[in-house]
Amino acid sequence: MEGWDKGTKSTVGEIPLLTTRAGPRDGEAWRQRLKEEYRALIAYTSVNKAKDNDWFRIAAANPEGTRWEGTCWYVHNLRRYEFPLQFDIPVAYPQVAPEIELPTLDGKTHKMYRGGKICLTVHFKPLWAKNCPRFGIAHALCLGLAPWLAAEVPILVDSGMVKHKDDEAAPAEASASAAPSS
Repeated sequence: MEGWDKGTKSTVGEIPLLTTRAGPRDGEAWRQRLKEEYRALIAYTSVNKAKDNDWFRIAAANPEGTRWEGTCWYVHNLRRYEFPLQFDIPVAYPQVAPEIELPTLDGKTHKMYRGGKICLTVHFKPLWAKNCPRFGIAHALCLGLAPWLAAEVPILVDSGMVKHKDDEAAPAEASASAAPSS
């Protein structure tokens, strides 16, 4: 993990590594893997809260644990920008990393694929392949989504492609208050 700052290395070191090599088709072994995924996510969330760096909420969207949904946020210029987050666990998981999607940002940056899937091919996918099956969802968020948000959100905000929710609500409120009352 050369090239990562000390804070990131420290955080990754506190996320438990997973041991079960199983995907959604593997029955009981997948349920064991899912338990490990939850343990790692709980540990990662705890580390983030302890470091006052809470930046996502995520949960399985189906009982099988193959679809995940939540919210992530990034603070830029003292303003919090929130984005819906979703991904499916690939059939070839854990050999293949999940493709994290931020649907509301679809088409707003070149570092994204159709459907709002963030681009992680150059930096993250080789790291995932090297650490399979030890990496899981928490690692994908820590080493994939977090750096992507840090790199892209400031550019998107500064270019006007992403607006803060207060700025989007202000014009609508202004036009509503300017309308004559009956």
